[in-house]
Amino acid sequence: MKSKKILISGASIAGPTLAWWLSYYGFDVTIVERAPELRTGGYKIDLRGAAVKVIKRMGLYENIKDEQAGMTGAAFVNDKGKILARLPANLIGLRQNDDVELMRGDLSRIIYDDTVTKCRYLFNDSIATINEQDDQLTVTFKNSQSQLFDLVIGADGIHSHVRSLAFGPESAFMRNLGDYFFAIYSVPNFLKLDRSELFYAKADRVCNLYSTRNSADAKALFIFRSPGFDYDYRNQTLQKDRLKQTFADMGWEVPKVLAQLEGAPDFYLDTVQQVHMKAWSSGRVALLGDAAWAPSLASGQGSSMAIVGAYVLAGELFKAQGDHQTAYPCYETAMRPFIEKNQLLGRHVKQMVPSSNWRLRLQLMMLKLMPYLPMSNLIIKKMLEEVSAAANGIIVPDYKLSALPKLDDSKI
Repeated sequence: MKSKKILISGASIAGPTLAWWLSYYGFDVTIVERAPELRTGGYKIDLRGAAVKVIKRMGLYENIKDEQAGMTGAAFVNDKGKILARLPANLIGLRQNDDVELMRGDLSRIIYDDTVTKCRYLFNDSIATINEQDDQLTVTFKNSQSQLFDLVIGADGIHSHVRSLAFGPESAFMRNLGDYFFAIYSVPNFLKLDRSELFYAKADRVCNLYSTRNSADAKALFIFRSPGFDYDYRNQTLQKDRLKQTFADMGWEVPKVLAQLEGAPDFYLDTVQQVHMKAWSSGRVALLGDAAWAPSLASGQGSSMAIVGAYVLAGELFKAQGDHQTAYPCYETAMRPFIEKNQLLGRHVKQMVPSSNWRLRLQLMMLKLMPYLPMSNLIIKKMLEEVSAAANGIIVPDYKLSALPKLDDSKI
């Protein structure tokens, strides 16, 4: 094994999944995470297609199914809370077959619990510098002593620090999709939502409230377009102030939801952007997940792409016996077409946030009429086919997994 000791930066979805597979193949894995503990916040995510196959190979599919959101449907409301249109849950998420919808934090916890005894986690720490020599890397940390590693993998999100250290400023790789932003945080379930969600919209602004199965609280998701939005992803105080200003004149329950901002422990706000890079590796450093290819939340595929990418990267390193010069190019060749298909889905953010009140009225009218339109089944079928083609846009390699105790090909 040419490269045995591997450092992963980021303990969300991509990092722990990569650690699971690398540990299985016999690599010595450490994960460093800036947060003081595992982050369990976030929004609903979907596991689809190829990602479901990987999760089944990990033996975690049943655990994940136990945590599925169990959503029953969605409704669109006006200023007074009157329901204007309804949609079934599976149409909102375009899920099929074994696809699963669950909270991002639940998925992260499940994978973490299955890796915590197989690798080392360094919480409340981060990489300070990476110095590459011919045969290894010297990594210094913010709070820990420096260590030597054979490889470093950046799985630390869209604002990846590893990417900045190894490839340069993030501005070179970010692609603006139209000045869209989103914010998510927990609020009391004062509307007593039961596995359901409500949407309230004006031009360029949407507020979504939902509560999932086994959840005592609700989630508030804001998606909006704001070309002049003063934004700093590290300054939550400024973010909250700007969010309040952006939605200050909104009706329905928005004022009540915004009043919960100050006490929200899991508030998160960011841009809806994509990451595009010509290469995901530089020397002994490689990138994974949103750090390499963030597709945007509009794709619904971020977590699935991270899981598949982690599986492929670990498998290629195993197949190459740790030789990164062989494994990294093979990883990119295998993943590029899959990533490009899913990034195309991520450009549909404009469909989530109507740009005018006229477009909003048209959207609501179409939703009301959908059950009665002769072409509605064909439209839905086309949408499902588009999502399925992207979710299954890669043949999941075997990497000689026949000895894996938890692998059951009959369920794949």
